[in-house]
Order: sequence, then C-alpha cells, then structure tokens
Amino acid sequence: MAPHAERLDLTLTLTIAGKAHAIASADVLAFELDLHGWGHEGRVEFRVLDETAHGGQKKDKLLADFLKPDLVEVALELKAVHSDTATKPTFTSLKVKGLGLDKALTEETVAQVKGAGITYRHYTLRFVDPARLLWTQHFPCALYTQKTLQDVLDAHKGDKIALANDWDAQLGVTCPLIFLGLSPESGASFYDFVVAFVHARNGVLAYDYTAQGYQLRAAKAATGTPLELRSQDVDAVTVVFPEVARHDVAILNAAAESPKNQAITNAQAVTGVRQDVLLRTDIANDVQKRVTLETARLKVRGLEVDLSWNRFPTVAFAPGALVKLPKTAGWVASGVPGTDTFRVRRMTLRAEPLPPEDLEADGEGEARRPSPESRYLFTLTTRLERKDELHVDLPAFTPPVYPRFVEGLIVSEVGETKDETWQAYTDSATSLDGYKVKMPLFANQIIQVPFNANLLPGHFYFPAYKGARVLVALDFQRAWLKRYLDWRAGARLPSDGQGVHLLVGKTTENGTSMRHFYDDNKPLFRLQRTHDTDTEKIELKEGTLLILVKEEPA
Repeated sequence: MAPHAERLDLTLTLTIAGKAHAIASADVLAFELDLHGWGHEGRVEFRVLDETAHGGQKKDKLLADFLKPDLVEVALELKAVHSDTATKPTFTSLKVKGLGLDKALTEETVAQVKGAGITYRHYTLRFVDPARLLWTQHFPCALYTQKTLQDVLDAHKGDKIALANDWDAQLGVTCPLIFLGLSPESGASFYDFVVAFVHARNGVLAYDYTAQGYQLRAAKAATGTPLELRSQDVDAVTVVFPEVARHDVAILNAAAESPKNQAITNAQAVTGVRQDVLLRTDIANDVQKRVTLETARLKVRGLEVDLSWNRFPTVAFAPGALVKLPKTAGWVASGVPGTDTFRVRRMTLRAEPLPPEDLEADGEGEARRPSPESRYLFTLTTRLERKDELHVDLPAFTPPVYPRFVEGLIVSEVGETKDETWQAYTDSATSLDGYKVKMPLFANQIIQVPFNANLLPGHFYFPAYKGARVLVALDFQRAWLKRYLDWRAGARLPSDGQGVHLLVGKTTENGTSMRHFYDDNKPLFRLQRTHDTDTEKIELKEGTLLILVKEEPA
C-alpha cells in the first residue's frame, strides 16, 4: 500500500522513574505500531530542541532521564484531523501504552540564519506491551500446592501488568500441584508459559486497549455495538482465506489395563492424514477431557478481510473491536455478506516524515511542522475476522521444558518418628495410591507421586521408606519418583569386604538383615533378625553353619 499524506492529532508522553515528559506533537518525526489482539509493539522517533549551550532559553529536559537505565513507560495517543466532512464529527482516539525495549540518541547542530547554531537531539524508542517486556525476562522456578492458576498468575504478574480473567473453569480450580520450572537455558520464559497454557487449553489471551491490560478468557468477547466503517476512509478491500486443517485426530491412551483409540473426524480432512495424541493414564476422565479439548481445537477457519485505509478513521478503534463493512455498491466482495459483523484482529500503522518541500518554513528559515497537528506519509492496514470465528490468534512461544528434577524426602505417618516405615496414601478423587514427598527446597511443601514399582520389577515389593532421599521429576501439574539417592542408615558395608546387603524393617534394631560379604577373602552369608535384645541369626561360612537364637540382657 502506497503511503499518503495525513494530518494527525498526536500526544506522546514518556514516564521515567515516575517523572513524565510530554513530547510536543510537532516534534514527533515518525512512528510505527503493530497492534494485535494479544498485545503490541511500536517504535517512535522524535526530536527535542536544546539552546542552552548557546545562551538560549529552550532546554532538553528529557536527556538526563533518557540516559539512565530506568524503565521507560510510553503513552501514545492518535486522533484524526479531517476537514472535509459535512459536519463536525466527534473524533475519538487510539491509545497505546507500553514499556521501552531499547532506545537510541543522535545529536545534531543546525546553523541558523541569525546567531549561533542550535542543537537538536533525535530520539528513537522501541516499545512493547508490558508482559512481552517483563515476562520474557521472568524465569521463576516455584512450586505451589493447593493453589489455583489464578493464585499463581497473581503472584507473578507484578505491579506493571494489569490482568483480568474470565476463565474460572481453568484458572479458578484448586490444584494439588502447580510447578513453574522455567529456565533461561531452555528459552521458555513466564510469557511463554502463559501463552503455551492458553494454547494447550484452547483459551484466549486478549489485550484490552481501553484498560491497557490483559484478559485470559474461555472465549473471545463478542459483546458491544459494532462500529459502521465509512467507505470513503478505505482504499482497498482484500478477502483472505486462511489455511484449512486437512487432518483428523486420534486420542490414544497407552495404559495397558484401559487402552483407548478414539477418532475425532474432520469434514475437511484428506483421507489418511491424521494427528495422534498419545496419553498414558489410568483415569478415564482425563482421556475424555483430552477428547473434548482436541475436538474444540479442530476448527475450520473462516474467511478474513484485509482493509487498506486512505486515512485514519474518525472514530478510532483497536484490535478486539467489532465493526461492520459498508453496504454501498462495490464493497460487498464475493462471499462477504454486508450483514456480517467482524472483529478487528490486527492493525499496522506507519507514519514517516513528509518530504521537506511539503513542510512549511518558519521565519528563521528552519523547516517546521504545523501545530498542534502533525503531517506524515501515513499507512494503515487492518485484518478483520468474523465475529463468530473460533480460531485464536496467539503470539509465537517456546513451550516450557519438563520435567525438572528436585530432591525430596519420603513421608510416612506410620509408627514412631524414628521408624523407617512406608505408607501409601489414596487419592480421594482418583482412588489411586501415592507416596507423599516433602520438598525441602520449596518450604517443605508436600506433594503426592504415584505409588508403584518404580525401577524394580513387580515381584520385588520394596516401598520407599520414611525419610528416604529421592529424586523427584516435576512436570507442570504432576510429579513422579525418578530414583533413590542414598543408602539407608546401617545398610552400607565396608568396601574391603565387597559385600551386598538387604536391610528391611523399621530400624536397624527392629528388622531383618541379609548380607553377603567376604571374610579373609572367603564368602560369608548372614541372615539376622533383630528385635530390641532378641536376635536370631543364620550364618554360612567356610566349613561352618551357625544357627543362633539369643536374647541379650536388658
């Protein structure tokens, strides 16, 4: 789309360390905005006059704060300036707020016709919505038990991010375990985690340009009165047909006792093309939840409309707004009924300086821009989708990498504190047994992991004992034992005997020991039961079979 001359009423404010700096509209040289339904990014260029080095009164009050590494808050507001309308309309503004990403500064001296030269500083600032700046640098590793996802989001959103939610089915449910195992090495930040969660649950991440905050929603907002677009404001209309999913889906549950292979058909699929989703769970409800999710995600996208504008609209809007296309002749493209309501999905704005010959000259011979408005070579494009479109547009993300491994201690409430007992806890919701594991790193919170044979074959029944140091694999909302990390007290034998030892029971004074080792380079086998002062022992060594029953004096 070729740019066209446009006059805009523009307001730019930078806030650094709590101090606001208003930039005059005439000093804004250029800007770019890329606005999505989930957030935005932008760039702005402006200049500031400083005459103090030459005895003048005008001073660049921004410079000192701009040179600091402090966070820059950007507020940009745009409004149309149309003089060819039959009546005086009520102009509304497009407002965008973000945080500075990076910045640059160029200084130049301009010679005047009279007197000494003056200094202009040319500033450039790139900015993004707050979550894209702050959450992409946030990599928490934190464990939560008996918390909701809403609790977790509230704990990490920070004071620069506004977050409102309409998704209680996912965010308001108390979860036994939530683990954020995010690491800079894996590349998945908290921002990636949030977007990946929304994508995996078929939700919506929306940026509200009115409230300048975010919403996590179960579905796209579809309320409000649609704005009637004016045909004279639009230069060209293009109908776009997005890629259609050509695959079926199959849900496979690999649990040996309850295997399942459930097909989800797609009317637009090509025969033989499918995507398989592999699960391994003993909980039938988990399988059904995944079937429901994948069925909802298998959407056939509808047509979209690209609009190229010849000027900024009188009534400004932002992504998420509902609009109606004009019904005038020549506008109703094939397949686009004029009665349809559309949603703005994306907007791209670009403003560049007009050529010098198009600018007015002031009395000093210095080119200047008209005030209070500014003129630019301007382009505006928008992408519209139907109001009932189910496809959700999300930013690119890196899926978090799981599992992460953390040490824990086995919990058992059977017996006395000193007894090395084991205990299986039955989950009331699933009827499955599990161990409880205390996680010292995370304030000794208790989590539950499956009670199974772990690395041993099933004919060995050796449950993990109280206090055993174990390596726990932590996923986003589940955990399991990876391996054992220490020897039980009294189980280890001296290395010179090259022995092996099986120690069972509550303690070394109340249990059974079976060991094989070498004494004087000759094999020795000993089986010994101990209960306080009572001992029974069978020992086999070179030329000797010993059977001993003995009770020591109290």
